[in-house]
Amino acid sequence: MPSADLCTEGEIVQLVHGFYDNVRRDEVLGPIFDRHVRNWDAHLPIMVDFWSSALRGTARFRGSPMPKHAALPGLSIELFQRWLRLFRETTRALPNAALAEQANDLAARIAQSLWYGYQKSQDAKDLAPSAAVSLPAGQGSGATGSGSP
Repeated sequence: MPSADLCTEGEIVQLVHGFYDNVRRDEVLGPIFDRHVRNWDAHLPIMVDFWSSALRGTARFRGSPMPKHAALPGLSIELFQRWLRLFRETTRALPNAALAEQANDLAARIAQSLWYGYQKSQDAKDLAPSAAVSLPAGQGSGATGSGSP
């Protein structure tokens, strides 16, 4: 549960900036993030607001991350695992153990949620009208009279 007692705003800034510094230096994730984040000076305060809202309950973040992440091409479970590994490396360096633990728990839930959402969006694209499967006459309409699909 978010709590202002968990950490200071400065610790959130340290977490966010440290993490994204690590991401940007990463040989795999760095180029991906740099392709999609056009202005880091504008993006980092949004991420601080997100983590402050999630961990301290400040309610400053206004946004919907899922559609933006679902629209990214070529994501894989390995990329999400790498993201999470870098996040945990960042939190290991924090002096506030309670913050590190809660941030790690939340990051794991976020990674899982974004990965599931991404997979679902990709499945939906596969079933879009342009990829529709033609069924033989009488199948799939529920009008067969036999009670079977």
